[in-house]
Formats: sequence, structure tokens, C-alpha cells
Amino acid sequence: MIVPQGIEASMKANILTVKGPKGTLSFTHHVDVAIAIAEGEITVTKKGESKRASALWGTTTKMVGNMIEGVTKGFQEQLELNGVGFRMAVAGKKLNLALGFSHPVDMAIPEGLEAKVEGNVLTISGIDKQAVGQFAAVIRQLKPVEPYKGKGFKYVGEVVRRKEGKKSSS
Repeated sequence: MIVPQGIEASMKANILTVKGPKGTLSFTHHVDVAIAIAEGEITVTKKGESKRASALWGTTTKMVGNMIEGVTKGFQEQLELNGVGFRMAVAGKKLNLALGFSHPVDMAIPEGLEAKVEGNVLTISGIDKQAVGQFAAVIRQLKPVEPYKGKGFKYVGEVVRRKEGKKSSS
């Protein structure tokens, strides 16, 4: 995998560190794979022919690619909140949510992530793909979209199959 201009990659023991314009990320790789940096290129090779080594090779390759993309472009997830009376706001490093519970929900925004609210869309951005996706999943789990009225959090672009409600007999 080719390292773009302006990105520094270094290895120390089994820790790969990637520095770029958006920040620095580190990754400790498993002993069943080897990472080599030479002439602006990062090469991931597997040690041995076991099933585990093959699985770790693919995972490590993807992790290195995500690190490079994260320090150059960054990642973002967008969640849409639908429902009457449901509100969200960002106050400093806290996310305030009114989701129809008997109490408001306050969530601390993890270090290294940024959250913005525009209308009913929450945008979570950062350089670590795993952290961005995990925080979005935790928020969505608070009030997942329900299939009858479509109320709750859904990812922007997600299609929710709607169900028909009860029919009254007359």
C-alpha cells in the first residue's frame, strides 16, 4: 500500500505509527503478520500459512489502509433523528438528547471525535474509523428506529422497512 505525500509512517517493535495532517494513529499488530516500510510503501505479509495468519493478514492490511485514510481525509457517520418531541444538541464536549424518556440523556463525546447537529442530523467525525463507528452505534442503540412510525435514530441513507399497524375490525 502506497503512503501518500505528507504522511509519515514508522515502525517501532510491533507498533505502527502513522502521522498526517489530521493527527497521529498507532496500531499494535499481531505476531503472525509482519509490516515493512520501504520507499514510501507499507507492505503487510503473513508469517506461515495458517488460517489465523491469513485472517490476521487481511485485517491488518485493512487497518493500515484505514489509518492512512483517517490521517488524510478522516471519517464521518451521520445519524438522523425522527420523532415528535425528539431533540439533540451539542454543548461543549457533551451531547444532550431528548428521546421521549422520563429524563434527558447526556453523553460525553469521546476524545478525538467531533459532533455537529444540523436540524435533525447528527454528524460524528474523527480520524479513527473504529471510534467513529462505535460512538455512532452507541447513540443509535439508545433509540433505534422502529418499523411502525419510523421514530428514532437511523443512519442517513438507511432504508427502514415499514410495517402496517393493527387493523380495526368493524
